[in-house]
Amino acid sequence: MAPFPFTHMKYIYGPVKSRRLGSSLGINLMPYKICNFDCIYCQLGVTLYKVSEREEYVKIKDIIDELRLWLENNAARARTLRYITISGSGEPTLHIRIGDLIGEIKKIASIPVAVITNASLLNIAKVRQALVSADVIVPSLDAVDTEVFQKIDRPHKDLRLTDIINGLIKLRQEFSGEIWLEVMLVKGVNDDPRHIRRLKEIIERINPDKIQLNSPVRATAEKNVQPVDRSKLEKFKEILGDRCEII
Repeated sequence: MAPFPFTHMKYIYGPVKSRRLGSSLGINLMPYKICNFDCIYCQLGVTLYKVSEREEYVKIKDIIDELRLWLENNAARARTLRYITISGSGEPTLHIRIGDLIGEIKKIASIPVAVITNASLLNIAKVRQALVSADVIVPSLDAVDTEVFQKIDRPHKDLRLTDIINGLIKLRQEFSGEIWLEVMLVKGVNDDPRHIRRLKEIIERINPDKIQLNSPVRATAEKNVQPVDRSKLEKFKEILGDRCEII
């Protein structure tokens, strides 16, 4: 049977080759650029609707129907997948039924599930509980200083950095799968060595399985967002320790 044409897909994309996750089939859980962050480095552009309410932004049944159809028509490609990855055009944990989606994926596929999140809602117990069936969670933490946080992530006014950090710490206590913490570094914004050392202190409390340093390489939401030099990233990797890798 011929592969199902990707052009007809509304929620499923890929498979894509990810530096972090290898061959991954993506699920876009949010409509375009509805998010609670407006990160200066976002490759999808500026946030159009900055929200804080958790809602069923798209129907889970529609996503599962589309995924089932893709799997049925792409059996050979499905066997090459390392992950089905829930991410999207905005923060996926804003979707109030993300836990139901993970459960439904597990019913129809034996492929591990990864969730990419900005960690903004992990202080909410129901959000952490919704993610408990995932195999890998890839949260981000770009700042441990409120001023830097506001500058790089431009969060919704309801969000607090201390809540995000506490949510990450609680996630580690409750989640038995892998946690790969991503840190996006932008030149002149959050790459001061003093900030990196403070970041290390917080990361030790979070205790992720991996720390993944990243820096923008594609077009970004704001102009003049520059990557950090590789040599500087290598120094930060040394500061953050053996679990750290540059991706």
